Amino acid sequence: MLSLSKYFQEFKEGDRVAVIREHSLHPAFPKRIQGLTGTIMGMRGHAYLVKLFTGSLEKMFIIRPVHLKKLN
Repeated sequence: MLSLSKYFQEFKEGDRVAVIREHSLHPAFPKRIQGLTGTIMGMRGHAYLVKLFTGSLEKMFIIRPVHLKKLN
């Protein structure tokens, strides 16, 4: 069951987040970014633009807030 507070959480530009995929949504979520940490770069509609390092490359992913967890 998905909690609504997790679905409607908000982040600011520059926040550090961890990618934790929600199994009840989007069964085709890419497993290679599970557990990575990144930085919020902006918004695209209701989703966030997150900069992640995959290997030695820096990539941008568009991820909904339900799959993100804020880091301190």
